[in-house]
Amino acid sequence: ATRCTGTPCPTHSWDLSTGFALTDPLVVQFRAGCVLYPNTTSQGFLNVGWRGKDLVAFEVDKQHWEAQQPSQVAELVSKSLNKNKSVRVLLKHLLSIWVCQSNFPTLKRYGREILERQGEPTLTLQQPPPQLGPNQLLLVCHVTGFYPRPISVAWLRDGQEVPPGPVLNSSPILPKADLTHQLCSVLAVAPRDGHSYVCRVRHQSLGTRSLLIPWGRSSTIGIIVAVLLLLATASAGVFWWWKHR
Repeated sequence: ATRCTGTPCPTHSWDLSTGFALTDPLVVQFRAGCVLYPNTTSQGFLNVGWRGKDLVAFEVDKQHWEAQQPSQVAELVSKSLNKNKSVRVLLKHLLSIWVCQSNFPTLKRYGREILERQGEPTLTLQQPPPQLGPNQLLLVCHVTGFYPRPISVAWLRDGQEVPPGPVLNSSPILPKADLTHQLCSVLAVAPRDGHSYVCRVRHQSLGTRSLLIPWGRSSTIGIIVAVLLLLATASAGVFWWWKHR
């Protein structure tokens, strides 16, 4: 027996018409909208999700439901939905005329500043953390403040792009509170291996430009600052000794 506390226990039933065990409550998600292309044409869409994945989608041009996964459930649902032609005709009208042609241009006109805004990425190369071992340390390229979401971040070794592999890892693109995005790209290298490393970023807001930051600049600045502080401390000590001798 199963014991549930805090929330009602889900109940299970067997649908004789399909042969599938269904869980109550059954959660189905819908996603509908309009894609606007650069040439000003548009395309409506309607997707139905189940258990966190797309189950079926309505093809507006074909007025037809298509399975989105190779499962018997998706095939049965799409087949059942395609039986009602009048509903399919209505859906095409709603998605093509009402959503894309009537309402979407209005939303775009009033929300143009938000929809078409761009944010240039900002790069920082972080100081390497303690070595992971005697022969390895991490180079961290932190990219933040970019919008829209698509971006290309790569490490260059002696001018050549480092291919994907176990030494190269990137975080997912994460949202920020100001509605821009951020990510980190981490490269594992051998200390003093004699190679030069550069973090390169390409983004829509940069046009044809690329942001390039060579590794080592932060470390060099840190060394210079440390030397200057040491000299200042030594000078102050000498001055104090000379004044009190």
